[in-house]
Amino acid sequence: MKLTAREKVSYGLGAVGKDMVYMFSASYILYYYQDILGVSAIAMGIILMVARVFDAFNDPIMGVLVAKTKTKWGKFRPWLLIGTILNAVVLVVMFTAPPALDGKGLVAYAAITYIVWGVTYTMMDIPYWSMIPAFTEGGKEREGLSTLARSCAGVGSALITIITVKCVSLLGQGNERVGFQWFAVIIAVIFILFILCTCINIKEKSTVDVESPSVGQMFKALIENDQAMAVVIAIVLINCSVYTTSNLVIYFFKYDFGGADWQNGYTLFNTFGGATQILSMMLFFPLLRKFFSAVKVFYIGFAMAIVGYVALLVLAFVNMSNVFLLFVPGFFIFAANGILTVLVTVFLANTVDYGELKNNRRDESVIFSMQTFVVKLASGIAALIASICLSICNLSNDTDAVVEATASSVIGLRMTMTVIPIIGLLIAVCVFHKKFILTEEKVNEIAMQVKAKRKSENVKLRKG
Repeated sequence: MKLTAREKVSYGLGAVGKDMVYMFSASYILYYYQDILGVSAIAMGIILMVARVFDAFNDPIMGVLVAKTKTKWGKFRPWLLIGTILNAVVLVVMFTAPPALDGKGLVAYAAITYIVWGVTYTMMDIPYWSMIPAFTEGGKEREGLSTLARSCAGVGSALITIITVKCVSLLGQGNERVGFQWFAVIIAVIFILFILCTCINIKEKSTVDVESPSVGQMFKALIENDQAMAVVIAIVLINCSVYTTSNLVIYFFKYDFGGADWQNGYTLFNTFGGATQILSMMLFFPLLRKFFSAVKVFYIGFAMAIVGYVALLVLAFVNMSNVFLLFVPGFFIFAANGILTVLVTVFLANTVDYGELKNNRRDESVIFSMQTFVVKLASGIAALIASICLSICNLSNDTDAVVEATASSVIGLRMTMTVIPIIGLLIAVCVFHKKFILTEEKVNEIAMQVKAKRKSENVKLRKG
């Protein structure tokens, strides 16, 4: 049975809401605590990395819990709704640090709230993405829904990057601390409403009942699923590259490029970038897919991203007089990110069928728990890289923009934003090229084999 328009819209709205929350935390938590509240950059970097290490244990356990869940509402929706409500509450708490706190107290508050936020985000993110193989039949339907979901997620991310700085300024009347608090409340409410829509209108259709795995079995299944691991490694490297830039771009505009009017330049650049990323998911990607295979489009995305970063590096040292010139490298980077984001989800969904055929298990939650973990791991690594850069370059709210930022500080910021992502992307494309084998022909062949295997097993059960 084909997906209805109502189901597609409802699932897409969930992606918008959850990625608004994720992008808000991933892009602004370092800025909020380091630049506004005065927590040291290194301390924040360590906090973010420790949280990700903790998630190394939390995410697999969450995958197992989802797999073990059996209710009349299915295995995914109960966790999706509970996790969303808890995560929304923690988000508000995280961006509402008590004014009386300072020093070690503020560091402890940031650490605790951020770790709890990561736990509750995992609680809803794993079941959300695990639902794709559970209510799609594979092939074009699955790829279409994955594209839609990632496009909607891109819309959520883009909205946050575009409106946050201006909304914070408006809501706080110039007080960024107050502005972030109220903006977090608004985002949390939108998040709950959108996921509620998803839970009401989406039902599982094709989930296969299997014995719930233990944590040990789950890690074994992941290691044995070499295609899932290849995609996971690629996701870590891609996201680490992109998140390093996204963590630093606000500092780039505030202390290097933008001057006193940095907020307008920052908002304009993110508006262009967000629009480009959305168009990339909705238009560029489908257009490229008409002429190239998914794997070839993946390589095209890598090439675009690297070209964009090289252009940004050159432009940063040649001409920094006009924000519109940044649109050129920005186009390549944002468009590539849109393409790669869609495809890693498609590839990961396909590894579920591959794993079922190879390991005799259909572990949607197992595979997608790894996606959640690696995305947050990449975010933590990128935040640590960004915090080290900020500490070495001595950039903070005490710096009066470009006036007091030394030449070495500016150069360090620019190099970190460009050279490190280029290295990460080059390693990612090498790993992917060497390890990944799930071409379209191979995916179709596996799908047929899985269907035949299930049919044979059903026949045996009837005879038994």
